[in-house]
Amino acid sequence: MTMGPDLLSLSIVCPPPGKGGIEVRPIVNGRDFLASVSFPGKVGGLRYLGVGPRYLLGSAGPLHAAVTPHAVRLAWSGCGVEECCGALYTTVRRDGDHVVWADWRDLAHQHFDLPELRFAADQYEAEVLRAGEDRSWEWLAGVVARLLEAGLRERGDWLARWECELEDVWASRTTEPDRISVLLRHPPNRADTDLPWAQFLMTLPISADAPSLQAEHLEAVLTAGDPRATAELCGGYNPEQLGYPWP
Repeated sequence: MTMGPDLLSLSIVCPPPGKGGIEVRPIVNGRDFLASVSFPGKVGGLRYLGVGPRYLLGSAGPLHAAVTPHAVRLAWSGCGVEECCGALYTTVRRDGDHVVWADWRDLAHQHFDLPELRFAADQYEAEVLRAGEDRSWEWLAGVVARLLEAGLRERGDWLARWECELEDVWASRTTEPDRISVLLRHPPNRADTDLPWAQFLMTLPISADAPSLQAEHLEAVLTAGDPRATAELCGGYNPEQLGYPWP
């Protein structure tokens, strides 16, 4: 008897603020796939936490399939350090009329076996698009952070003027639900070299104003001058050689 394709649904779990992070839980054939993962001989089981929608979903999110296979982190566990407590990866690829999840791996848990999943490509892509358009999980600071990041990434002139690279813009619903963090690197493209580089962090409060207005205002403030002048040095490699001694 020929089995039909697997069926994917993406559930976005959004606990109350301060009660845990937002997760994307893959539901495969009606079952929570992450909850079904087991490891032989592991007492008490293992709880995988789904990766958040900000990183997993969206028009450029890694769940979209292509002919060229690519690795996708679906979940993490424990402390969040992959080598210590683990993270679950799969390889996503397009195979004709199907999307395949295969080659499962977790650096911290080597002995487990998960089946290859094969989804009908039209159903799969429709579900990934639907979940990516679902913004019901976002809170005010998260919306402002998303809009601000989009605006700053279009300001290549500002970044180039101060020899900076925008690494990330985020808000934490768990620890600082009314703050936005902006992370910059100076000079760009030096994190994997022996040349000195510095990392700067800016923490910005938000208000009750409309997200689009706040994002426009914060973008204008940040791009008005050298961001390194007011940011906090938070990382890097020998940043003092660039004139930024540790405080």
